[in-house]
Amino acid sequence: MEYLLNLGILFCIYGVLALSLNMVVGMAGMLSLAAAAFYGIGAYAAALGMTAFGLNFFVAIALGAGLNIIAAGAVGKILSRWRGDYYAIVSAGLSIIVFSILLNWRELTRGPLGIFGIPKPVIFGHALESGAEYFILCLFVLAAVFALYEWFDRSSFGRALKAVREDEQLAGVLGYPARKMKSLVFILAAVIAGIAGALFASYIAFIDPSTFNVQTSIFLFTIIIIGGLASSKGAILGAIVLISLPEILRFIGLPGQVAAPVQQIIYGAALVLMMIFKPKGFLGKYRM
Repeated sequence: MEYLLNLGILFCIYGVLALSLNMVVGMAGMLSLAAAAFYGIGAYAAALGMTAFGLNFFVAIALGAGLNIIAAGAVGKILSRWRGDYYAIVSAGLSIIVFSILLNWRELTRGPLGIFGIPKPVIFGHALESGAEYFILCLFVLAAVFALYEWFDRSSFGRALKAVREDEQLAGVLGYPARKMKSLVFILAAVIAGIAGALFASYIAFIDPSTFNVQTSIFLFTIIIIGGLASSKGAILGAIVLISLPEILRFIGLPGQVAAPVQQIIYGAALVLMMIFKPKGFLGKYRM
């Protein structure tokens, strides 16, 4: 039962991450590889807030959200000037910069040693120690983000954002402030990714920089490509499929030194095959 709860919690956390990234890539058409940066900022803000400063879990989330708003606001203005492959390259650079800071600022982050002993959330004096309680919290967050995504998708802002996605120049002629809109959705997605990072840090009780590198951004990008661009259900389906894959390989019984490369090969092959035969993903609304 604990094994299934662990998988369920990871499904929820990566589902939240996929929804946040799908706002940027699916709705706005920005090829962002910066998700791991905001995921890491949220995780480290929660970890340091709770272990070093004794903050409540939800106050630590607010701290991470504030840091991500500042970071995404500054970076989003720069990124909004780029498009396509250039956007992807520059955004990947942000993930590399944040990873380098987490790895080398040892006085704050403990570098490669990581931060351990991260406490569980406390709600009305009760610590969510059991897997079932934590799963309910993560499921609630996933449901809230899913509802936000659906509302955002149907809102006038969401429709305007899709117009920017299809033809930014035409949208500008029609009076839509394209750069400002892209910056706003980038900030919103960063805040959501930071919440997922806080959930992950508190659940695992230990984090180190290796979880928040550019490979994580590529993994999240793969999730939404396979699940489907601009689809909330597709983001969750992609998270379930790709989180389940390592567990399937584990049951097959591949040696540890073989399982990781095989997993990466399968991810790459799945991405190539989806782009060729099903470019919209399983439930997507748009082609990449």
